[in-house]
Formats: sequence, C-alpha cells, structure tokens
Amino acid sequence: MNLQDALAEKKDGGLNEARRALGERIARWTEQGELHTTAVPGLSLFRRNETTDLISGMYEPSICVVAQGAKRVFLGEDTFVYDAHNYLITSVHLPTVVQIIDASPDTPYLGLRLTLDLREVSQLMADSNLPAPRAQQSSRGMATGEVTPPLLNALVRLLDLLDEEQGIPILAPTIQREIVYRLLVGDQGARLRQIASAGSRSRQIARVIEWLKMNFAEPLRVEDLAAKAGMSASSFHSHFRAMTASSPLQFQKQLRLREARQLMLTDELDAAAAAFRVGYESPSQFSREYSRLFGAPPLRDIKNLRQIASA
Repeated sequence: MNLQDALAEKKDGGLNEARRALGERIARWTEQGELHTTAVPGLSLFRRNETTDLISGMYEPSICVVAQGAKRVFLGEDTFVYDAHNYLITSVHLPTVVQIIDASPDTPYLGLRLTLDLREVSQLMADSNLPAPRAQQSSRGMATGEVTPPLLNALVRLLDLLDEEQGIPILAPTIQREIVYRLLVGDQGARLRQIASAGSRSRQIARVIEWLKMNFAEPLRVEDLAAKAGMSASSFHSHFRAMTASSPLQFQKQLRLREARQLMLTDELDAAAAAFRVGYESPSQFSREYSRLFGAPPLRDIKNLRQIASA
C-alpha cells in the first residue's frame, strides 16, 4: 500500500468512527420521540423509523447532518440529497418540500440541525485570518457539502455537553465557533462567507428575506423591495431568484400559506379568517393556492394534521 492509499484509509476510518459516535448519541437522545430540542441553543435532533411522503417545510440558516439514513429536499426545480456522507447547509430562510428516503425500524434516520447565526459567522471572519475559500459553483442559498472527521468530531463534542448541562453556556459557544470555522474552510465556505459579508449582494438579499418574514401580510411591490436591497428592480429580481429559486411574489405567497396553516392548527382559526389574517383578500384564491402547496384543502389538511398529532 502506498502512502496516498494509507492516508485515504486512515481518513475513512476516522470518518466512520466519528459517524458511528454521532449516530449513537443521536439515537440515545431520541429514544422517546422523533424530535428532541436540546439544551444547546439552536441544536435539534431527529429520528424517523420509516420513509415519508413529501412534506412542506421551511429551512432556516443552519447546517443539517445525518449520521444514518438520507433525506431529499426540493427547492424550486433543484433537488438536494444529504446523507451520512454529505451535509446540507442553508444560508437564508427558504421554503422547501422534503422527504426522508432512507429509514427503517432497524436502521432509523438519525440527524441533527444546528442553526447558524450569520452575525457570529461575520465576527469569526473578521477575527480570523481564514485561508482562501474554494470556488463556489452557484448563488443558491442551499447546497450540500462533504462531511469531514473534524466537523463530525466537533458535533460529537457538542452533543456530549448534553450530559453536563452546567457546562453548556461556557463550552457550547466555543465548539459552535469551531463548527462554523470548519464550514468556512470547507467546500461550501465561499457560500457562507458571501452571505455573511457586509455589503455583498447576497447579504442584501438576506436582509430583504428577513423583512419579508416579518411583513408577509403587507402588499408587496418588487420596486420597494429592490430599494431596500439598494438594487435596481431587474437586478434584485435576478439575484433573489438565484438565491431562493423563486420570485419575491412566490416567496411571499409561501410565507403567507405556511403562517395561515399554523394559525388554523394552533389558534383554531377557520380558513377565511386565516386567509384575511395573512393578507389574502379572496378566501377562494387562498383555498386554491393552499391546496396546491399542501396537497389538500385547508379543512381536510388541518384535520389530517390533528389526527397525526393525536396518534
């Protein structure tokens, strides 16, 4: 065996060991349910014992890592698959459709999500002499990257803090800073650097997305959003679509429909009241667009969700 083969074998061995350690910890903390919101801020653990149908969801700025199984994410016409070999990184809030495609009772899907604070990413970039990033292939706000032993080992140490919660406020920020560093110098580091860089077009689009999240019920004019981003309308529209795979109007529509679904589910509003609350003027238009997004009219969809929750 030559030196290159020996180094590759050593790397694979370290990767498999780190992946096994991460899976053991996620499995232990999710024995009682499919979702475990941990004491570490921004860290959630997931388990699923079977594959799923397509589910509408919203991804926030985060890294998602799988120790076992696989998930498929649809963003517009793009498809991303992440598994034990590839993580998913999301740099802005994005509406998606997701599906777990590899899971069973014997080998359940085991994964985690760690949210990213872009202000902390920016601070680390300012404080550190980072090496030059690798080339970036697209402007999408979502991508997959190759997991590495250092990244997995840092995540394992973060999960180990769950056994000593008194140390979380002191130790978790240091480990999370290391995780961000691993991402910044990894194969998707250019994407994260661009979105966290003050004055970049990606950062300007990200700020508009944050505004839309807080003001989705307001009437929308692309010219006004472009002005918030400091761009011409045509430039803004092009960069917004490049990052989110949707137009600003489509993005706002999905935000409205998701919020209406939440209002009907938790506040027990009827469809018409929820529609008006999120900015729709026509309940019939709301019902049509709701059915297209969630696969069923509002009343039937909410009934199904409540039955699932009861089960």
